[in-house]
Amino acid sequence: MNPAQLPPLIEDLPLACRLRGAEGESAGLVLLMHGVGSNETSLAGFLSLLPRNLHVALVRFPYEMAPGAYSAFSVNFTADGPVIDAAAAEASRLKLAAFVGALQARTGMAPDRTLAAGFSQGGIMAAGLGLTRPDTVAGFAILSGRILPEIAPHLAAKSALAHLDALIAHGDYDDRLPVSWAERSAELLGELGVRFEQKRYAARHEITRDMADDFVAWVERRLAPAAT
Repeated sequence: MNPAQLPPLIEDLPLACRLRGAEGESAGLVLLMHGVGSNETSLAGFLSLLPRNLHVALVRFPYEMAPGAYSAFSVNFTADGPVIDAAAAEASRLKLAAFVGALQARTGMAPDRTLAAGFSQGGIMAAGLGLTRPDTVAGFAILSGRILPEIAPHLAAKSALAHLDALIAHGDYDDRLPVSWAERSAELLGELGVRFEQKRYAARHEITRDMADDFVAWVERRLAPAAT
């Protein structure tokens, strides 16, 4: 989608974003977060798929890697798996929590009407937000992502996580984050008592149309009955 056709960039919140306002009586707020080295426009295709009675925020991560390329933290993919800048990841997690609160205040949406989701690193941050600050969202979706082991010291108590719903969507042929990461996410959520759905696709490190459709259906179910 041409950036000129997108909502304007909002820069007076803890994170920059493009916000599509809800039409009519608003039913909820959905945060969409991009992968490393991309920007908020990469998930703009969801604007035409998600119900119009939802606020949808396309979030930009804080660290600029190059013009138009942003991340929540740097990552190197090694033979032993991803190696991250843990300090930057933690700073971004805290900034994301502050951003969500500020955006909820602006839109009038409560945490129980808020969902966080993202692709790859965006899914990592969505899961990190939900599992460490479950007071801020009703659920989260990990699209071709993972859950950082580094958030373990910050995980909320099981009792605080009990209301959450999660979606794990992953390609069987993902060559960037192998599907074993989705299995690890499912195992952890099971241990934490978080309700979740797991979807697998004949896909690589990407969002396919089937994955997008399943995500939209999950959002609609989680924000029912108002979102139709």
